[in-house]
Amino acid sequence: MYAKRSGWIGLLYLAPALAFVAAFTLYPLLQMSWMSLNNWSLLSEKKFIGFGNFVKIWHDPQFWASLGFTFKYTLLITPILMILGVLIALLTAANTPLRRFTRAVVFLPVVIGLGASSLLWYWLFSYDFGLINRSLLDLGIIKEPVVWFGANAGTAMWAVIVSIVWKVVGFGTLLFVAAIQSIPAEVTEASLVDGASYWQRVHRITLPLIAKTILLVTLVSVIGSLLAFDQFYIMTAGQPRNMTATAVFLIYLNSFPSLKLGYGAAMSLVLAGIILVCTVFQMILSRRAQA
Repeated sequence: MYAKRSGWIGLLYLAPALAFVAAFTLYPLLQMSWMSLNNWSLLSEKKFIGFGNFVKIWHDPQFWASLGFTFKYTLLITPILMILGVLIALLTAANTPLRRFTRAVVFLPVVIGLGASSLLWYWLFSYDFGLINRSLLDLGIIKEPVVWFGANAGTAMWAVIVSIVWKVVGFGTLLFVAAIQSIPAEVTEASLVDGASYWQRVHRITLPLIAKTILLVTLVSVIGSLLAFDQFYIMTAGQPRNMTATAVFLIYLNSFPSLKLGYGAAMSLVLAGIILVCTVFQMILSRRAQA
């Protein structure tokens, strides 16, 4: 009797969280699933078409092009964030006033909104008055201003990558610093007694002991990159010729400017399935690495 009463009390405590999840996660997911099965437009009555939207996605070259661009962006930016985050963490792991200040400066861009930081970097990369072009011209690296956005998809993507690395790298750095500082001092002292060099300690002690944190930051980076939208919407607007349109950006274009809510919902479900598969794959890899 007491156990049953305790179970009901536990459910009562969980009720607000369960209601929140049901209202803001489960219900929207079910609604989106229903929308994906309909020809749903804001300008006309919805019509049930079954899996017609998914068949259309299968034959939509623009969707696969945007998905390929999204994967390319993810594969490029994730290693950069990991390597820079670990290197900065190694350089600032010691708990001294100067290094604490350095970590604060590196982490500061994280608290800036993604829209604000993207707009800032859009101005910095401006063809006419951007600081990036002005600095490169003064240093003699380029002879004329570079059109970062609109002319070349590769140039635009690298400009976006630079802005996102500046914005996000501090998040991973902070987690890596915490993981490094949690390594027992006895382990480091024993390696010093054995005559291990600094890079030997990093390779054989530090990196293996912070492997869980590396995998966690990698997972967060991959999911965030696959869902990239704000930076491309503000900085490139999909140009040139939608070659820098990410999957989420294409979903936005179909759902709102084109008013094809059913088709946008179907693409959202496909992208959610891809992210789920990537997440499960990374979790399997992380468990094997820890075994």
